[in-house]
Amino acid sequence: MIEKFNNLFYLIIFIFHFAAYGVYAYKSVVGTKSFLKQYGMDVTGAGIVRFFGGFFIGSILMALYIMLVRNNGVEATWGFFNLVFVQNLVLFFVGFYNIYINKLGHTKKTSIEAVIAPGILTLLSAILCYGLADKIYI
Repeated sequence: MIEKFNNLFYLIIFIFHFAAYGVYAYKSVVGTKSFLKQYGMDVTGAGIVRFFGGFFIGSILMALYIMLVRNNGVEATWGFFNLVFVQNLVLFFVGFYNIYINKLGHTKKTSIEAVIAPGILTLLSAILCYGLADKIYI
């Protein structure tokens, strides 16, 4: 499996990145009630929170397929890796806009997690795109 990812470093980055997706998928889809409470949201927001959690689940399923099932691993998977990078980057900008510019719906429970988490995920996905370029862009 390590050879599919060029080396252990990129495999660890891949696993860590999609494990973080797993945390947010679980919190938003299964642990919705505590997720809403953590951020001071009303229960009427459950549907849309779960909706967005579905995007994480889709990416996790694709990542598992690439890592465990696909014979040629990450080869020619540029579309997936680029989509994940762009989604992370957009979430970073939206989080920045929400925390520092618009501030609609801010409460005492509002944290900068909406900037930090997507920022870290953007960095990790950029590292993957760069480090796996010889395989994903064929």
